Amino acid sequence: MHIVLDDAAMAAAGQGNILASRLIHRAHAEPDWFLYAPVCALVEADRARPGTAEHLVAMPGITVLDLDLSAALAVAREETWAAAHAQYAAQPTPDRPDGAVIATTVPQQWQGRPVRVLDLTP
Repeated sequence: MHIVLDDAAMAAAGQGNILASRLIHRAHAEPDWFLYAPVCALVEADRARPGTAEHLVAMPGITVLDLDLSAALAVAREETWAAAHAQYAAQPTPDRPDGAVIATTVPQQWQGRPVRVLDLTP
């Protein structure tokens, strides 16, 4: 299972959202669960809730996704960098041929976008 955290899910995790916490625990404990934090979304989460970035990157089950050239080109075409980087990270890759699911606490933000969503709203 491949899951990308959007900025809202990251901020919620920092505020003690039980579903986000369970997801992070599972990614740490289960060998076939992978959790990703796109760096643009991580920045926005930290702006919304200072300290979130340091908290999340210290967790062993989370992989931070850098803004490489192809991601930067995809992000440049969108209005918000956080959502654009999360959507880009969820697209299929050789490592993730089925893509990834985006975990969020604001699922309505993703309506009409070509992504699968995991609602973390308690």
